[in-house]
This record gives sequence, structure tokens and C-alpha cells, in this order.
Amino acid sequence: MRKLVFGVSAFAGLLLAGTAHAQEITVGFVTSLSGPASSIGLNYEKGMNAAYAYQSEVGGVKIKLIKLDDGSDPSQATKNARKLVEQDKVDVMIGTSSAPGTNAMMTVANELKVPFFAVSPVSVPIPADGHPWGISTVQTPPLMVKVIADRMKRDGVKSIGFIGFSDSWGDLVYNGAKAAEANGGPKVLTNERYSRTDTSVTAQALKVVAAKPEGFLNGGSATQAALPLLELRKLGFQGPFFGTPSLLNRDFVRIGGKAAEGTQVSAGPVVVTSQLPNDHFAKKIGTAFHDSFKKVNGGEADDGFSGYAFDAWVVFLEAAKVALTKAKPGTQEFRQAVMDAVHSNKNVAGVHAIYNYSPKSYFGVDERSLVVVKLVDGKWVYQP
Repeated sequence: MRKLVFGVSAFAGLLLAGTAHAQEITVGFVTSLSGPASSIGLNYEKGMNAAYAYQSEVGGVKIKLIKLDDGSDPSQATKNARKLVEQDKVDVMIGTSSAPGTNAMMTVANELKVPFFAVSPVSVPIPADGHPWGISTVQTPPLMVKVIADRMKRDGVKSIGFIGFSDSWGDLVYNGAKAAEANGGPKVLTNERYSRTDTSVTAQALKVVAAKPEGFLNGGSATQAALPLLELRKLGFQGPFFGTPSLLNRDFVRIGGKAAEGTQVSAGPVVVTSQLPNDHFAKKIGTAFHDSFKKVNGGEADDGFSGYAFDAWVVFLEAAKVALTKAKPGTQEFRQAVMDAVHSNKNVAGVHAIYNYSPKSYFGVDERSLVVVKLVDGKWVYQP
């Protein structure tokens, strides 16, 4: 009799364990904790730490978070994505720190049909047979450049030089600048490029100076984005500097030093949350983000990247609420329900933007997602 009771109890325990596991949502997060993109990747990790501390369950269902480092290598990002889906059986993926790595993960997500919340720009083609299996929480590069191009125009800047990365991010910024030019923005006089691992951009800077632009648009990001500014000032260029949210990084400010002072960039409102008016959509959620960030990371969030990771979590949480009413975690039906909810949910407020997604685009923001900030005495200052 004891054996029978034990057996029934053990069987019941297994059933309960299985039910608990089935009701656990598994999320895989990839970022760059090493390599050239790590100065950004570390911020993404801090943003994810803040997000998980902010909310680690949905409707009573626990969220399991798996973290992986892609070493700033798109091929490793691909391997990580496949591992998360095929071995860890994740319900959702979030990542990563560079546009090339993000494109690699999105390709896997579209192939294996797993929701992917990108925290960098995406430029891979949308699947012809069905909907995309992911979204990006960042502002579109054309919008990033349009907002800062509008500021250049307001400031009377009629021509700009351009130096950017020799990869998809550089392409996105340059193409955005050309689109702004076609709509009456400053004329783009140069298209110089450099690698993320280069330590000198002297040749590129000389060509910009020779073109005699009135201003300069930076198509780099984070630490490496300081190189063109330092070189241009060394060569005597006196024009104003402009950039995108990719410059909102403490290492850019530190390395750029005096050369970076006065740089104006388009930015998500999270960077200047405390300076926003109280009726701004990002004021309440942004304050909650900063409080959570400081609690788990021991310092202030003074970048825009950590906010993208936090917003990916917010969009995921809202979608998971709906998906849990339709399917169980750990199933393809749940993955499909998550994507359906992402595309049907409206006006999801994050620290960067109010998100509205559709199956026709990876992006879901408008001009409310950007403000202009200026670097003054090493601090980003809101420019209404």
C-alpha cells in the first residue's frame, strides 16, 4: 500500500512539475558583452537587468531569462539564436548590440518562426509568405536622421560631411541623410566609411575637410563614433557636429571629450526623462525605468541603449498578457499568439516611444519617439 501511495504521489508530483514548467515563459536575451560592440552591449544588459527587476512575471506566470554573449560577432549571434530556439526552446528572443548581429538573429527568427524583439535597427526583407517574426524597438534610421536634419535646417546648416561605419548601420544613416536631402535638408557632400575596429580615420577626415561642409553628420556609434570628431577638430574643422541616438553612450562622451562638446543628436526621451514636462508620455514609465535601473545596477542610466532593452521587455509583457489567454508557453501556438498580440496591441507606451506595430514593418514608432539633445559640459541637455 505504501508503495502504491508513493507511486501515486510521485506521479502527481511529476504532473505538477510538468504543469509548472509549461506555465513558465522562457525568454532568450543576446547582447555583446565582449568585442567592439560591448560598450553598447553592456548598456543593453543593464537595461535588461532593470526590466527583469521591474517585472519578472505575467499574470502569475514566471518568466525565465537566459542570457548569452555574442562577442560582437554576427555569426555568433546566429549560433546563439539557433541554440536558444532549438535547445533551450525559448518562447521569445531579445537582442542584440549591433545592426549586423540583429539582422542575423532576425533571419533566424523568421526562419524558425519565433518572436524576436530587436533592440537595434533591422533591415532584412520581410518574409513574402506571411508576417515578420519580430519587431524593433528603436526609432527608424530615416526618422532618426530626419529629426536631426530638421534641426540642422533650423540652425541654418546647408551642407554636411558624412563619415560612417562600413556596414549596415553606416548605410542606414547615410541613406537617411540622402532622404532628408531630397526633402530639403542639408546637402551631403561626402560618404566616407571606416571599420568598427579601425583606430584612425585621418584619410576620411581629410576628405571631409576638403569638401568644406558647414556641418558634420556622424554615422558611427558609441566609442568608435568619437574618432571622426577628434580627427576633424585636430584638422581645424570648426563646424557643428550632429548625430543619431547611437552616440548616446558614456564612452563616446568620455573619449570625445572637448571635441564632442556641443554635439546635437536625435534621442529617445528616456535620455532626458527628468527634464521632460510632466504630461509627456515617457515621464511616468521613464521614471520607473530609472528607479529600477539604479536599484539593480547601482548607477544612473545616462544612455539610450538600455532603454531599448527595457522597451522590448514592455512590448513583450503586453503581448504575453494577451497570448496567455490563448495558448500555453512552450508551444508554437503561444509563439504565434505573442506575435499576433504585438501586431494588434495599440499605443503601448515605453520609455522611448508609443509603439504601434503591423505585419508590414519591423518598426512601430512616430516622431513622438524623438527629441533633440545637446552635449553641454559632458551632459545631454533637452533642446525643446
